[in-house]
Amino acid sequence: MASVFLYHVVGDLTVGKPEMTEFYETETIETAIRVIGESTECGVPIWKRKTHVGIIENAEMKQQRFVGILSSLDIVAFLARSENLEDQERAMKAPVSEAVVPNYSLLRQVDPATRLIDALEMMKQGVRRLLIRKSVVWKGMSKRFSILYNGKWLKNIDTPGNSSNNLNLNPNRPSSSSTSTSHDKFCCLSREDVIRFLIGCLGALAPLPLSSISTLEAINPNYCSIDASTPAIDISHKLPDDPVAVAVVENIHDNQYRIIGEISASKLWKCNYLAAAWALANLSAGQFVMGVEDNMTSRMVPDLSTNGNVDENDSANGGGATRARKFSSRSIGFNPLSRAFRINRSMYRGRSAPLTCKVTSSLAAVMAQMLSHRASHVWVTEDENDDILVGVVGYADILAAVTKQPTSFIPANRSFETLGNSIQS
Repeated sequence: MASVFLYHVVGDLTVGKPEMTEFYETETIETAIRVIGESTECGVPIWKRKTHVGIIENAEMKQQRFVGILSSLDIVAFLARSENLEDQERAMKAPVSEAVVPNYSLLRQVDPATRLIDALEMMKQGVRRLLIRKSVVWKGMSKRFSILYNGKWLKNIDTPGNSSNNLNLNPNRPSSSSTSTSHDKFCCLSREDVIRFLIGCLGALAPLPLSSISTLEAINPNYCSIDASTPAIDISHKLPDDPVAVAVVENIHDNQYRIIGEISASKLWKCNYLAAAWALANLSAGQFVMGVEDNMTSRMVPDLSTNGNVDENDSANGGGATRARKFSSRSIGFNPLSRAFRINRSMYRGRSAPLTCKVTSSLAAVMAQMLSHRASHVWVTEDENDDILVGVVGYADILAAVTKQPTSFIPANRSFETLGNSIQS
């Protein structure tokens, strides 16, 4: 296990993090669209309001107020419902409680002195956000002093005289997480924040970063997919959990699928939500990701630029006014370079092209890909054919890989030492 996981605490990762502002379940979908555009991992935590204003709230009470995480895909799927397509203005004013999927296990409140390795274990088990108090005066250790001392964790150590050589345990002093006031300030630590921290510590993780994702068993073969000819709305019947993405594929051989695009929270982030909802409800999955404009003259989509992504021409014509026009991939955030879909789908490379890597790609390369594209996942293809889908690598897969013992590298060196000792004896 890399020492960086033992020597650092989550408080080290919160430096410079802004204070979290709770987004309540009574807020509107329209407001949520603006907030998600500024959030990480294309989603925002949803909270219930406090039942009593001014009450001293402990960690358990705050945890009970958490509802779930609302993603951009959740909003598009909600707006794509038939009743919401008929009355889009009402749908945009609906509370987010109608769209969010309740899941209390996605967030966990932790002490600033929690070891990084313990935080990673939580995230590997499905936690996507860590809630960390900022207003507390933290006396914990960090760096090389944040390890175990005499079998006890040093998060509540008093250091008289500011001497690091005179460490006295004080078990009677309450931890920072047990003392709470009504004026507490919190920040939210996401898995993207952890990956961004780890990519700055690649040397301490050696030799894992340069190892291939297949060697580290970081490829998840259990991904969600949908055939290109299937109606895109079918994905809303059961939205994917983690990563929040569905691969759009074509079956070319037995158990071999070519990936042509994806429908995901990452791709729908900062898109025109109303246009995307109409496309999800009316197009096939292949048409949705490729932005097909052929034979669409009879299909008219209302151009309601309620989410703020308004073209300059639309603004000049009254902003949110409704006018019928032909569906374009640009209206949902895609920018196709050609109409290659009707000629050769595999040649298409626009904004709708999925983010892919090969089975031989290194872990460091995949981490850099995800961070540079602000994506929560990367699709994995065969080494010989970059269209044949093998699996997906998400945040949880990377965290499992970096915390794995590099046993495949150690025995080879030790075998020579053992052989030399046996020859000498």
